[in-house]
Amino acid sequence: MKLKIILENGMDGYITAYCPALKGCVTQGKTEEEAIKNLREAIELYLDADPMDIMLPPGTYKVSELAI
Repeated sequence: MKLKIILENGMDGYITAYCPALKGCVTQGKTEEEAIKNLREAIELYLDADPMDIMLPPGTYKVSELAI
């Protein structure tokens, strides 16, 4: 999967990184490399489905993966 990301210079000297397609998926780093590394981790956590987050009774749903 390929996602577009945005890197911005923050006023505090840090680089802010976010993915517009994933609302609220924002992080920062001291360098571009660190910001991208942190954003990669944030995206992986954002996209990871936790069964505790699914508000349906067990056995009434199925978790699958979709490659885009």
